[in-house]
Amino acid sequence: MKKTVLIIDDSLPIRYLLEVMLNRTYNVVSACDGLAAMAWLKNGNIPDLVITDLQMPNINGWELIEFMTESNLYQHIPLMVLSGVHDTKESFANIRTGNIKTIIKKPFDPVILLDTIDHVLKAQHIPAFS
Repeated sequence: MKKTVLIIDDSLPIRYLLEVMLNRTYNVVSACDGLAAMAWLKNGNIPDLVITDLQMPNINGWELIEFMTESNLYQHIPLMVLSGVHDTKESFANIRTGNIKTIIKKPFDPVILLDTIDHVLKAQHIPAFS
């Protein structure tokens, strides 16, 4: 059975690209912001991995991470941040928040992203920044 990856990004082209890249190997669900992702989660859905942007309307990535971290249902789900935010000081300070496994900056290398996703889902140690 395919593992489920939840992608949260307000950029339709990024969501589409990730869906195309991941669809062969994973069951991919996408949401346009944290609010839509939370609604999907609250319907009883539990993904194996969440990939989220940080800067989004309504509920941003950090708010979503906080929601998941504080929830007994979702705190075990590995999180990846895929963001154009280049403030590594803020990102590094928050890397231990929740179950964040890695932060990958946009623009990203698709091969590295796929490899990182595979490693996270196999629960192998990966570096904090790519």
